[in-house]
Amino acid sequence: MDHKRELTSVDLAALERELGGYEGAKLDKAYLYEDDLLRLKMRDFDRGRVELLIEVGENKRAHVVDADHVPDAPGRPPNFAMMLRNRIAGGELADVRQFEFDRIMEFEFDRPDASTTVVAELFGDGNVAVLDEHGEVVDCLETVRLKSRTVAPGSQYEFPSARFNPLTVDYETFLERMRQSDADVVRTLATQLNFGGLYGEELCTRAGIPYNQAIEDTDEAEFERLYEVIAELKERLRSGDLDPRVYYEYEEIEGEEIERRVDVTPIPLEEYDDVESRAFETFTEALDEYFYEVEREDTAEEIADAGVDRPDFESEIEKYERIIQQQQSAIEDFEADAEAEREKAELLYARYDLVDEILSTIQGARAQDTPWDEIEATFEEGKEQGIAAAEAVEGLDGSEGTVSLSIDDVRVTIDATMGVEKNADQLYQAAKRIEEKKEGAQAAIEDTREDLEAVERRRENWEAEDTTETQEQTEESDDVDWLSRASIPVRRQEPWYDRFRWFRTSNDFLVIGGRNADQNEELVKKYLDRGDKFFHAQAHGGPVTVLKATGPSESSRDVDIPDQDKREAATFAVAYSSVWKGGKYAGDAYMVDPDQVSKTPESGEYLEKGGFAIRGDRTYFRDLEVDVAVGISCEDWTGVLGGPRSAIEDRVATSIEIEPGQYAQNDIAKRLYREFKERFEDESFVRKVASPDLIQEFLPPGGSRMVE
Repeated sequence: MDHKRELTSVDLAALERELGGYEGAKLDKAYLYEDDLLRLKMRDFDRGRVELLIEVGENKRAHVVDADHVPDAPGRPPNFAMMLRNRIAGGELADVRQFEFDRIMEFEFDRPDASTTVVAELFGDGNVAVLDEHGEVVDCLETVRLKSRTVAPGSQYEFPSARFNPLTVDYETFLERMRQSDADVVRTLATQLNFGGLYGEELCTRAGIPYNQAIEDTDEAEFERLYEVIAELKERLRSGDLDPRVYYEYEEIEGEEIERRVDVTPIPLEEYDDVESRAFETFTEALDEYFYEVEREDTAEEIADAGVDRPDFESEIEKYERIIQQQQSAIEDFEADAEAEREKAELLYARYDLVDEILSTIQGARAQDTPWDEIEATFEEGKEQGIAAAEAVEGLDGSEGTVSLSIDDVRVTIDATMGVEKNADQLYQAAKRIEEKKEGAQAAIEDTREDLEAVERRRENWEAEDTTETQEQTEESDDVDWLSRASIPVRRQEPWYDRFRWFRTSNDFLVIGGRNADQNEELVKKYLDRGDKFFHAQAHGGPVTVLKATGPSESSRDVDIPDQDKREAATFAVAYSSVWKGGKYAGDAYMVDPDQVSKTPESGEYLEKGGFAIRGDRTYFRDLEVDVAVGISCEDWTGVLGGPRSAIEDRVATSIEIEPGQYAQNDIAKRLYREFKERFEDESFVRKVASPDLIQEFLPPGGSRMVE
């Protein structure tokens, strides 16, 4: 038997009552591990520390675990975990409920200021959504946009269509549902009544009915027995009369008998009478023991399959690299937030008269004790009359004493009791405070980089002591079937251009592109040399793209670059521009020489950050397809590659073509990651070199989808 990986609807019905016993526990912190494991650390008056794990990856579960079984806290928490802490830290667990008879659990947390619900979807690809008190999605691990339902930040959460609940129907409804089926009894119980295969067989066994008996051959007495068995199961789940079991099998490996856990159930099953089991006091204890040991067994199997006995340097390095990436992302967020605050302050000065008129109107009305709602009504009347000051007012908040304005399509909320200068000063001060946070994040990055370098030194020392195996592996023939190999060696490298977007053309020319305005500036100032080619999409909002004629250690010179390579670089420039983000499938790009690129604008013109003046003739590439594929390289070095198909397909063991689509970057990255894991026998290799965050670095901006 294979390991059980997902909780069933019956399991969740049993858990609903048990987890409800933790109501009143207060949340301390939330942690997120690798985008699929959420940990909620709580305190209970009677039990003390309570750890709730929600996993929506390969394993799908939601239950309380022993404190010794929780993973170590990760580095800087990602935005999802920080959002949860901000919303529900100090809040009480108010309710735990299963949605209908579906594999969905809802955890409601209440605070005086708000109510928040964490929805764990333990079916399909798995997901966790966080809802406000109105049922609107605050954030979710995966964005879902289907014809049948949408789960996306800012939208109303939509449950899947309600499944038939066999635990709440009367006998007549049950009988009608069964007789409508044209399948046998066990399949009808499994699919039409939503019990699943195992419990469908269990109910048949308890009722004394053959699995494959046709519905039309089943008489009234047999239906009544089935209904009675279902009613008994319902009562046990409702009352908490459980007898949880973990089931085991034994497997002989190299002469040693190894114990393997295969299932965990809230009650003993007659289907497992011949399988060894252990009883537990509560179902949560049984689930904790089962999944904790299954993970240990999985780890042991990976080590055995790999055939190596060495420290897992790669996982540790990956952890620090992930932390650095999160810290860098935080710094970028701080920069953007500080710039936004400064922009708002400058807008107040730019529209000084307008803002002053609005503030003077509010302050004059309040001096006469005019209620806030009457002031707001006055502005609404002004909008109907086309008064500019009134049209700029989006709303008033009397409890906070603020007014929200729309100035040049930017929303600015200011203190209605103060003047323009003081409000602008507050915004400048807010920007300054954000800049200070940025400095703290920069210091944290340096500390993390030191930790990363220490691990890399330990790995180098280890590999220097025993290089024989690595040498043998690098001498293997070029026709290795990497996908079916049980173990693939990890060979990392950190080239100087790795922080940019990049790929190598069919003839091995390096192409690098900027990820933002700062990198666009840097590429032109530091890396655009004689002989190189400068590319840019004709559309606004694209990366500076440089095709390097020579390497950093070579002298700059004119090189004959094949047309194919130029076209691949131009395709890259289009694909990673606003063309893709706009959902278009083709666009134009142009190419010029380095001496045609300048930061000096024409007289009377202005160049924004990351922009350049192009002088002289341009070579155009028309109607280029937004051609992007993402793959995994296994030879020479191991990692993710992305770019035009013609450039990367011969460099990777396998690749996936993508096109503009409905999935956000982080969502499509997870989908590609899961697809790669299915293609490779060595799943641990994929986790180490092609995690979703590493894949995301090679994705164009905007939504994408896989090409079937």
